[in-house]
Amino acid sequence: MQDAYLLFFILGLTLLMFMWGHYRYDTVALMSLLALVLTGLVPVEHAFSGFGNPAVITVAAVMVISAVLIQAGLVEEILKYIKPFCTSPTSLIGFTCCIAAFLSAFMNNVGALSLIMPVAIQGAINAKLSPSKILMPLSFATILGGMTTKIGTPPNLIISAYKEKLTQVPFTMFAFTPTGLTVAIGGLIFIILLGWRFLPSRRKATGEGSELYQIQDYISEIRIPEDSPVVGMERQQLERFIEGDFSILALIRGRKKKLVVPYDEELQVNDILIIEASHEDLYRLIESGKLELTQGEVISPEILLGKDVSTVEAVVTPGSRIQGRSWQKLRIRSRMGLNLLAVARAGRAIKNRLNHVNFNAGDVLLIQGPSEDLRENVVSLGLVPLAERTINVGFRRSTLIPLTFFIVGILLSALQILPIEVAFTLVVVGLVIVNILPMRKVYQHIDWSIIVLLGALIPLGEALERTGAAKMIGNFLLAMTGSGSILLVLGLLLLITMTVSDLMNNAATAVVMAPIGADLAKLLHTNVDPFLIAVSIGASCSCLTPISHQNNTLVMGPGGYKFFDYLRLGVPLELVVLATALPALYVFWL
Repeated sequence: MQDAYLLFFILGLTLLMFMWGHYRYDTVALMSLLALVLTGLVPVEHAFSGFGNPAVITVAAVMVISAVLIQAGLVEEILKYIKPFCTSPTSLIGFTCCIAAFLSAFMNNVGALSLIMPVAIQGAINAKLSPSKILMPLSFATILGGMTTKIGTPPNLIISAYKEKLTQVPFTMFAFTPTGLTVAIGGLIFIILLGWRFLPSRRKATGEGSELYQIQDYISEIRIPEDSPVVGMERQQLERFIEGDFSILALIRGRKKKLVVPYDEELQVNDILIIEASHEDLYRLIESGKLELTQGEVISPEILLGKDVSTVEAVVTPGSRIQGRSWQKLRIRSRMGLNLLAVARAGRAIKNRLNHVNFNAGDVLLIQGPSEDLRENVVSLGLVPLAERTINVGFRRSTLIPLTFFIVGILLSALQILPIEVAFTLVVVGLVIVNILPMRKVYQHIDWSIIVLLGALIPLGEALERTGAAKMIGNFLLAMTGSGSILLVLGLLLLITMTVSDLMNNAATAVVMAPIGADLAKLLHTNVDPFLIAVSIGASCSCLTPISHQNNTLVMGPGGYKFFDYLRLGVPLELVVLATALPALYVFWL
């Protein structure tokens, strides 16, 4: 009993730290695991057993396969045939949400959203619709689609692995489909016909990034006069000589304009520098360098565009290598030749010391650099470009082979020829053998923060059972329902799981709630399956906050959403999920 209360204390602290958001999810999970080990609630020999869990291995494999399918151009090929039908707001939202839901049933949700999001933004602009009206519905559509198959979302894989531990038989590939598809169809109908109308138009229906960033407030032309100490300095010397946060974006010398200024470029008399800086830093630069403001007013950002140089908007993904770090700390300008022009956070431009801003997931960055490899460099930083790829890949060998391997993996698992973790690992190895996927890319395509989160929290679920804490919670929930009606208990379990999932990561919710659902079934002397399915639905339904699901975080910046905007669509959608899930559980599982 004492162990159970100690576990409740650690679990409560873990939940609070998830909600606080000061530390990354994977860091919180590791702290929780270490607390459990140090207090003896998890034996030392079992501390890292979660990393060998079938769910963790399958999640990693699905991430890799999804990345290969995306890079092969499969999704663009599908979207190419859909675009002509997206002429009105309802048809645009309908088609993109349905495609997003379908893709999310079989691939990584973040990957599916990342590729569809630029298409949705451009479609919204063409339809004179605010991107704010479509991006949140798109995120929620991927969440709904993930409920429909075993590989659609990490909670389903965790629940299946937990069932295998209890009964020695996991859920099959499409065991989640009857209930999940019912919920997804109900949710999509609501979103497409009514839900999107609840959202405010936070961003205008325009393709101009300046509307979000007000970048023109920070770009100026300055001339180097004859008596300036800057004459003869190299660019890098100038940046060290004058204290302040400014960027040299371009150089005009006579009739020539350089949009990429090398670090060893020697500055000459009458050179005109295109500078990005706040008003305070610009004043300091002019005073210290004895420079002249040529126009005395701000200039158009279009001056930064040229034949070989362009700009791109990109959003910081959860787990990105630049999350929590700054442009200057990563030395991106010197290593990649990329300039950071602007940063928008939660729909508002950050105005000061851009190169020193520590980035958050969901921040939207405006980046300038050489056109040839701008997109590749942006993607390598873990950012999602908010512009469509213009290449037309077609169905080539590099598209068909990954798709064929993936279908074979699904069949091997669905027909129960191989366990799912073995089948999908076999697919990854096959892609490496046929040279579709270099082995080094395998590691790059895995979001290790999710793997660490899952591996560290699975022992927490085991501790809930071992200490009797799960049984105590189960008894409390039964006392709340009074009558002991199975459907009523399922409804309460679903509601609580949805609430917890809105406060912390969905995979973490599945780990915590699965033992509670199983103990409820045991106390009611009934089949455990409907209770585990209810937990999987509830854990996957993370719609009330931007922090509850990676995709919700991903659309926050591009959509310009505020925290409480998620409640406008999330609350009614979760009620729809509750209203459709309970009848589906009754029909298919009771």
